[in-house]
Amino acid sequence: MAKSKSSKTKKQEIKIKTLFTDIGGVLLNNGWDRKKRAAAVEKFKLDAEELQERHHLTFDTYEEGKISLDEYLDRVVFYEKRSFSRKAFKEFMFKSSSAYPEMIDLFKSLKKKYGFHIAVVSNEGRELNDYRIKTFGLDEFVDFFISSSFVHLRKPDADIFKLALDIAQHSPEEVLFIDDRPMFVQVAERLGIKGIVHKNYEDTKKQLAEYGWK
Repeated sequence: MAKSKSSKTKKQEIKIKTLFTDIGGVLLNNGWDRKKRAAAVEKFKLDAEELQERHHLTFDTYEEGKISLDEYLDRVVFYEKRSFSRKAFKEFMFKSSSAYPEMIDLFKSLKKKYGFHIAVVSNEGRELNDYRIKTFGLDEFVDFFISSSFVHLRKPDADIFKLALDIAQHSPEEVLFIDDRPMFVQVAERLGIKGIVHKNYEDTKKQLAEYGWK
């Protein structure tokens, strides 16, 4: 028990000035993950194996902002004539997004109370990212976005965190990063950034309280 109390005290002694957070899996559901692609396969009667293969060959390029969403779809879906329109498929992609209101409200209330900055560090393609930021009002409480498609870097590349630190103008010890992928948190921690692996609302709320954010 004494060790646990000491650990909490040390966390509270650290002055966190900026919170880095992922979007997909933390604030919103994932933008275009395996489940959503499977749903698209079923809805639009696509070849699942072919779509997955083409997706994996080119999606990183899209997330790094090197091709547009239309170019991604040309390679993955519309490389042959389809019975459905590009507009219908894109609308399906966009409408698949949903928010985690408890997490958004938690970040908003803690920011208002403690005055820290919030930065998004995420892997998302530009069009999906733009849609999700505006639709769910993320720009109402996030101070800046280090999105892979904006900066042409993707997690787990450590350079995306180094760039985020440069923009935030804080030392790693003054930053806390939240992500649902343990590997990404570990990469950030190796740079000296504090990390929380997001599992659910209650667990993350409890861990944030250990830093004095209650």
